[in-house]
Amino acid sequence: MSAVLPPSPAPVSVPGPPSLRSAVLGFCIDLLIAIGLLLLLSVAGFAVWGFLRSMGEVQAVRAQGGSPSPAAIMAAIGQPGVMVQLLIALVSTATPAVLLYFWRRRATPAEQATSRAAIRRRSTWGWIAAVAAGVFMLSNLVSVLASALGIKPVPTNLPLMEEAIKQWPLALVVFAVAIAPAYEELLFRRVLFGRLLAAGRPWLGVVLSSLTFALVHEVPGISGNGVVAIAQLWLVYGGMGAAFAWLYWRTGTLWAPILAHGINNATALAALYFFGLG
Repeated sequence: MSAVLPPSPAPVSVPGPPSLRSAVLGFCIDLLIAIGLLLLLSVAGFAVWGFLRSMGEVQAVRAQGGSPSPAAIMAAIGQPGVMVQLLIALVSTATPAVLLYFWRRRATPAEQATSRAAIRRRSTWGWIAAVAAGVFMLSNLVSVLASALGIKPVPTNLPLMEEAIKQWPLALVVFAVAIAPAYEELLFRRVLFGRLLAAGRPWLGVVLSSLTFALVHEVPGISGNGVVAIAQLWLVYGGMGAAFAWLYWRTGTLWAPILAHGINNATALAALYFFGLG
């Protein structure tokens, strides 16, 4: 008597990649959430700082038996210092990146294993070095050509960086070389570019995420740069964002663009320290 075999299990259906429409919609939603949180937290941070400064002024005047006037309170608030601005920038930009990662683009265990394996490959470190060097050379080439044409833009964050490197050099190094690259890559490469990469549209992801990266770093209308100068900065930031997106795509680990980004920022800080301070 022959044994009766159990029926074969039904094949497990593997979901396909998201549609282009779904991926682009998700990209836009992620971007709007990030911008909204960034603006909200920035305003809240400066409001809290202003409130604390005003309360300190009120208490100081009352301790001397006086009555604080609105004009005196406003004068006491003044401009936030370098460290306050760095902390507000950290909270307002890192929070959306971390929130969106855990809420909408968290890596699966398989992706985490792939990333760990990728960062151990020698070729990954070679690509990190190559992209970091390429970004540095591209940025300098664009700057030299622009300078020859009489275009000399001033990045919006340059005055803050110049003051920070004088007053808080160690804090600036930690922020610019370690912290900022981590949360920027988490947002722009993992969340934004990664969504279109997962949908099978990597080149569209490179274009959209690098454009967003450039616009966020140099917002029109908040500096004295003209249209041509802003276009040059966008070219530099956009090229940088595209290179880091390609590096993430090529290596399969987010650690690659984080490290390349950190190397680039370290090089820029060194140049600012040795050549950019009067």
